[in-house]
Amino acid sequence: MKQTNYQLYDFLDFDPAAPDSEGLWRACHPVDIVKEGTDVTVFIPFQKQNPGNDIYPDLTIPRQYYYMKLRAYGEKILRVAISFNGESMEHSPMLQMDAELEVVPLQFEKQKDQWIISDEKGVKRAVINFKEPETDHWSDLLPPPNETLDVTFYPDGKREVKLSAYDQFFPARHDAHALAFVEKDEKVNRATVSFHSEPDEVFVGSGERFTKLDLSGKTFQLKNQDGQGVNNRRTYKNIPFYLSSRMYGVFLHTSSYSKFSFADHSTRSVQILCEQKVLDLFLFGGDTAEEILYGYRQITGFPSMPPLWSFGTWMSRMTYFSADEVETICNRLRKEDYPCDVIHLDTGWFRTDWLCEWKFNPERFPDPTGFISKLRKDGFKVSLWQMPYVAREAEQLEEATQNNYISKPKEIKQAGGSNFSALDYAGTIDFTYPKAVEWYKGLLKNLLDMGVVCIKTDFGEDIHMDAEYHSMSPEKLNNLYALLYQKAAYEITKEVTGDGIVWARAGWAGCQRYPLHWGGDAAASWAGMAGSLKGGLHLGLSGFAFWSHDVPGFHGVPDFMNSMIPNDLYVRWTQFGVFSSHIRYHGTSKREPYEYPEIADVVRKWWKLRYALIPYILKQSEKATTSGLPVLRALMFHHPEDKICWHIDDQYYFGDDFLVAPVMNSEDKRDVYIPAGIWVDFFSGKIVEGGKWLKNLEIPLDEMPVLVKYGNEIPFYPGHVNSTDDIDFEKVIKLKIDNSFTGVFNLDLK
Repeated sequence: MKQTNYQLYDFLDFDPAAPDSEGLWRACHPVDIVKEGTDVTVFIPFQKQNPGNDIYPDLTIPRQYYYMKLRAYGEKILRVAISFNGESMEHSPMLQMDAELEVVPLQFEKQKDQWIISDEKGVKRAVINFKEPETDHWSDLLPPPNETLDVTFYPDGKREVKLSAYDQFFPARHDAHALAFVEKDEKVNRATVSFHSEPDEVFVGSGERFTKLDLSGKTFQLKNQDGQGVNNRRTYKNIPFYLSSRMYGVFLHTSSYSKFSFADHSTRSVQILCEQKVLDLFLFGGDTAEEILYGYRQITGFPSMPPLWSFGTWMSRMTYFSADEVETICNRLRKEDYPCDVIHLDTGWFRTDWLCEWKFNPERFPDPTGFISKLRKDGFKVSLWQMPYVAREAEQLEEATQNNYISKPKEIKQAGGSNFSALDYAGTIDFTYPKAVEWYKGLLKNLLDMGVVCIKTDFGEDIHMDAEYHSMSPEKLNNLYALLYQKAAYEITKEVTGDGIVWARAGWAGCQRYPLHWGGDAAASWAGMAGSLKGGLHLGLSGFAFWSHDVPGFHGVPDFMNSMIPNDLYVRWTQFGVFSSHIRYHGTSKREPYEYPEIADVVRKWWKLRYALIPYILKQSEKATTSGLPVLRALMFHHPEDKICWHIDDQYYFGDDFLVAPVMNSEDKRDVYIPAGIWVDFFSGKIVEGGKWLKNLEIPLDEMPVLVKYGNEIPFYPGHVNSTDDIDFEKVIKLKIDNSFTGVFNLDLK
C-alpha cells in the first residue's frame, strides 16, 4: 500500500481502495462508573464513524458499550484494560507479578464536570473530564468538535498521562484517536489508544532498536523477525514497552502484532495499535527511569543472576567441527595466556552441519562426555548451539510428528530467514503444548547430563505461520514464542546444572527473566558495531539487564563468509566487549585472537583487564537483578535533567561507575560528551571536569575513552587467572579513583 500521510490509512491500516470493508468506532463520553471490589469500572459508548480523510459520526448506527477497568498496583502502577469481546488478559506467560506488589483499592467521586478516581489514601489516579472546551462563538462555518473520551491518568499520583482527546485539524480531520477500535466483517479486529505528546518529549525503549536513542518521529511494527543484521528496521526483540522523558512508562500487555508511533503520524500524540480485541495497558510513574523500569519488572519479572563463569570470555566461530579442533584451540589459548571460560560449538557438532538433532557426531566427537570433562578440568565450559525447528531429515521427525510436538503445517513452508544450509524444516516445536515442552527438555537434558553448561537458543523470532499449534494461533504465538522457548531451555538447564542461563537472540516481554541475550548477526563493520550498541541501549531501556554482542561482528562485508576482519575493528570491538555484561567472540570466519598476530598482545591485555573487572561486574549484575537498571545503560539513567544525554547513543554507563565511549572508526578519533562532575580517565589517570564536549580526541589503539567519577572505588582482581575458576575473591582489592590513580594499565595485570 502506498503511503497516504493520513493516519487512518497509514497507521490504522485501512485500505483506501476499499473504504467500506471496515468500520471505525470512536469512544465517546462515559455514561457510568462503578466500584467493583478493588477496581473501578467505567462504561464507555463507542460511535461508528464514516471513515475517510474526513471522519464524522454515523448517527444512524446505534452505539456499542464496553467496560474500561482501572486497577492500581502499589503507588506507581495503574492498569487500564478494555475488552471488546469479553476476552480477559488477567493472566499470561508475560506476567510475573512481584509478591510484594499489592492491589490498592480504588474509589471514585462524581463532580459536576469530572469524575475523580483516587486510591484509599486519597491520591488521585485518574480524572475523566466532561467539561466542554471554552469557545468564543462567531462562526458556523464548521461544526463543533465531535464527542470524545477525555481522560488523564496519574499512575503515581503526579505524572499526567493524558489521552489525545483532540488531536485534529478541523473536527472531521483527525490525526489520532483517544480510544477507538476497527471493525471488520462486523467483528472487532484491532484497537488503538493515543496519549498526548509534548513538543520536546523523548521516547526510548520498545525493544531492540538499531536507530537513534530518541525514537520521536518514528513508527515501529512490533513483530519479531530475523533481523539479518543490526542496521535495519527488522529486529529480533520487540518489547511492547516504552519510556518517556516526562517520566512515565507504558506496557502494552499483548503478544499480538502491534504498532507504536512516537509523535510520528502526529507530533501531538503517541499512538498504539494492537491487532487484538483487548487493550490491556500498564502505566508506570516515577522520578527516574530506574523507578519506572523497576515497576515494569515488578509486573513482568526480574532478571535472574547468571553464573560466575558466564562473565568470562566466550570463544566461538561458525563453527568448530571436531573435538580435536576444539582441543587444539583451547590448548593454544591457554599456552598463549588468554584467559577464557567458555568454548561454544555452533552449527557443526551434528552429523550434518545445521541438521539439528541434539546429538554429537559420533565420528568427530567419539566421546563427548570425556571431551567435555577434559575441557572442564582446564577451566573451559562447553556451550552448544541448536534451534527450535525440526528438519525433515532429523531422526526425531517421526516421533515429533506423531506426538504433535511440532506445528501441523497447512502447507509446506520454511521457517526463518537466515538458514545457511537450505534445510527444509518440517515444523516448529510447539511450546504451547506441555508434552512438547517436556520432550524438548528431555533432548537438552541428555546434553546437560554430559556436562554442557549452556544452550544457545538461537532463532525463535520466526515460526511456521501457515500451521496449527496446540493452544494459540500463530499470529499470537509469533512474538510470544521467544519467551516460551527460552523458559523451557532455562528451566532444564537450571534443573540439571544449577545455573540458570541461556544464550538467546529473540525476545519479548518477560524474556529478561531468562538471561542472557545477544544482539544478533551484526556485520563485522563500524556500522555493525554502532548498530549493536544502539540495540543494546534500547534493550536496556526495555527491562533487560544482561546483553552481549558478537565480537568483532558476525558476518563479513562484502563477502559474508570470507571477508577479512580489520585489525583495528577487532581491537575496538574487543574493548566494547570488555565493557559489556558478557563478552563472546563469534562469526563466520576465524575469531581467535592469535589469528591476528599484529594485535594479539593488545587483545590479551584487554582480556586480562576483563577478568580483573569481574568483581565489579558481579557487583553491578547483582544490583541489576533487584532494581530497574541494566548493566549497560544509556546516559539518561544517571543524568535525566541533561537533555543532551537523552540523545547520545554511542556512549554508555557500564554499571554505576564507568562512563564508556567506544571508538567506532579507523581514524582513532571521536568526540566524547562528559556529563557534569569531576572525572578520572581510567587509562591515563588524568582528571577531567565534566559538563562539556571533548572534541576530536585522539585515542591510541590500545586505549578507549573510559572515565570514572572522582573518588569512586572499583572492586578489582589483581592476580593472574586462566578462567574464573582461578579467582580468589579474598584477594579482591579496591581501586581508589583519585589523584593517586595513574591509570589501570600501569597496574600489574600479568
